[in-house]
Formats: sequence, structure tokens, C-alpha cells
Amino acid sequence: MSGSSLTWTSEPAGPLQGAIRVPGDKSISHRAVMFAALADGVSHIRGFLEGEDTRATARAFSQMGVRIDRPSDSERIVHGVGLHGLSAPASAIDCGNAGTGMRLLAGLLSAQSFDSRLVGDESLSRRPMRRVIEPLARMGARISAEEGGLPPLRIHGGQRLRGIEYALPVASAQVKSAVLLAGLYASGETQVIEPHPTRDYTERMLAAFGWPITFSEGHARLSGGHRLQATDVVVPADFSSAAFFLVAASIVPGSDVLLTDVGLNPRRTGLLEALRLMGASISVENPRTLGGESVGDLRVRYSPLRGIDVPVALVPDMIDEFPALFVAAAAARGTTRVTGAAELRVKESDRIAVMARGLRALGCALTETDDGAIIEGGRLHAGSADSAGDHRCAMSLAVAGLVAGGPVTIADCANVATSFPGFLELAARCGMRVGEAAAVAG
Repeated sequence: MSGSSLTWTSEPAGPLQGAIRVPGDKSISHRAVMFAALADGVSHIRGFLEGEDTRATARAFSQMGVRIDRPSDSERIVHGVGLHGLSAPASAIDCGNAGTGMRLLAGLLSAQSFDSRLVGDESLSRRPMRRVIEPLARMGARISAEEGGLPPLRIHGGQRLRGIEYALPVASAQVKSAVLLAGLYASGETQVIEPHPTRDYTERMLAAFGWPITFSEGHARLSGGHRLQATDVVVPADFSSAAFFLVAASIVPGSDVLLTDVGLNPRRTGLLEALRLMGASISVENPRTLGGESVGDLRVRYSPLRGIDVPVALVPDMIDEFPALFVAAAAARGTTRVTGAAELRVKESDRIAVMARGLRALGCALTETDDGAIIEGGRLHAGSADSAGDHRCAMSLAVAGLVAGGPVTIADCANVATSFPGFLELAARCGMRVGEAAAVAG
């Protein structure tokens, strides 16, 4: 089914209740497959996200000669081929909608002996790749792209890479990870310095697979010439997927929802702090460590929200959650101001523009700025919005419909399958009235 033909309807809901587990973390799932493929030995991955993006990454390594077994849903057994064991793919590697997959693969493939080509869907083909190409070129990589640094990427093999010290101009975990992956193959030391700390999944997982690496907030350093050793990985539930339920239960009166096994990496949970600043009632229960990652159960109860100036320091730690935050702000009392989030304009869509159009169509007073928005909270009304094929915008607008004055239709929702297959089923389980347009009527 094409994206433009899949329309959702979201209707006002009563209290949301129950305990649910959202799918596995997408960022960790991508990296688990990559590092397991490059390791010596067999790795078992549990909790793998069965989404289109992560499957595309797994297919990429299958194309390069890595055997990946699927004993059951959300499980992968990866038979690693070692750091230098990949073989040339017979055709272009299709990354689908996955910016993470393409950017990390660019770093990894820049050091291989063979040529490769990375392609993506229409949305990914509009996303900037120059920010990855430039530091990799400084390391000795040869990567060509379309005008403006856009995909497809053509990566020329047989290059000798050298370690560099690279100060990121814009905080990006994907660019940091691409440079570190190239650094595995480079001579000498590779260092990445960030203007603001970003999620450290790559650093933590490299350490778990036995690669010597030192890292702290805003800084990572490693040297080439080592090996990755197979290890088992348990993927926690994705905080970005939990975000929609955190906001929904915070704004629908009477709600009380428990989200289990959620990954609570401190570089990922900026939304949690922002919602608490707005007055949300969210507690962490049963905190624990799973595979080197902080995990806990999140209990969220309805609580009236108030507008805030979102601290700029939180922005890198919640960049994927801003569409949901915009909905919380639209349902809050008072004004919310977002600054320092220009990165939102170059995600799967221009998320500032898409959410602004969508929420204004539902009666929200929202002013766009270059790097954020000014959102006046208040009552939303029935209406129609377009997600522009952006999975996170689609799910966020569905949450907005739960507190609107009548039904909300959301166009172009098929890409939700890239990150959150089963969203509609989980939403229904806790009381949301969201579904495909024809199914919701009546």
C-alpha cells in the first residue's frame, strides 16, 4: 500500500490504561546487527526491532555474505565474518527510509576493499549526507553523491584510512558513529568531539563487543587494529516509541499507563525531563541495567501540563521526540518555546513545518522559527492533517486526535512501519481510538 493511500483516523478517547511493551530500540537494533556481523563468532540478538529500517540493515549485511538466522520474531543469530570478512554486494544496498543505516554504513563501507552503492527511498534521498562525507573524506575515504550531497552514495573501495580528530559542527550521533566505524579500520587514533553530548549507543556497544574505546560526555576516542568479539545483545524497548504513550497518557484525563523495559540511556531521555518540567507525572519503576544500558518501567499518569521554554541543553537528547513534544505543548496551558532544534528540518521530513501545519489545522496557534517554534496551548478541534510520510509526525498527530473536539484524519501514514510496526494494535490495547480510516468509522 502506498503511503499516500494509508490514512488514519484518531478520535477523542477516554482514560488510557494498562501495561504495554513497545518494540525494541531502533538505534540499538541497527548497531547490534552491524557489530555482530563484523565480529569474530556468533552473536544472539534478542528484542530486535522488526521494522522496515532495521530489516534493511540486516539485508545489507546478508548481501555482503553474512549469515543471519531468524529463529523467531525479534530474534537474530548473526554469524560474524570478522572485520575484513565482508564481500562485495552484487547490487546496490537499499537502506529504505533509514538515515541511521545509510550514515553508519557509509563509515563502515568506506574502509572496505570493494566498491558499494547506498540508495534509499524518496524521503531518505532528500536527506543531507555531506555532513558524513566530509569527515570521512578527511580520513581518506572516496564517496560521491548527488548534487547537494544527497543520496545515492557511491563508495569507492580500496582506500587507506587514517585516524583524525574531528570536532562535529552540529551534534549528531549518526555522524559521530560513522567516523568511529571508519576509525575501526584507520591507522592511528580517531577522536570525535561534540558541541553537545549525543546518545552513546555506538561507544557502549563497541565496548560490549570488546573494542578498546574511551568515551565521556561529548568525546570518544579509539584506535584501529583491534578485533570485535561476538556477544549476545538484549535490546531494550525504544524510548522514542514509548514517547507517544508518555505524551498521550499525560494529556488524556484519568490515564494511568505502565511502559515496561524502556531503554533509559541518559543521552536519549530529554523528553522525560521536558515533560516533567511541564508538570507530567512520570515515575521510573524497577530500574536496572541490561546489556550495559539503563532500563526501567515508566509509570505515567494524567497531569495537567503547562507551557515551558524547553532548555536548549535538552535538545540533542530528545531530537527524535519533538513531534510528540509539540503535541504535549499544544495540549498544555500557556506558551511553549522551542529553540536550538534546526536539525528537525532535515529529518525524514521538515518536522517543524509538518507539525506546524498539522497542529494549526487542528486549531493550535503555532509560530514557526528557523530553529524551533512558539506553541500556544489550548483546545484542539476536529480536522485533517498530513504527516508528509513521516512516521513520527503521523503517530504524534494521532496522539493529538485523542484530545481534539472531534475526529482527526491523518494522511500518509504507511511509513510508521519503518520504526513502529504494531503501533495501532498497542494503541488500541491501552484505549486509544486510532486506526485506518475505514476501520475507525462506526
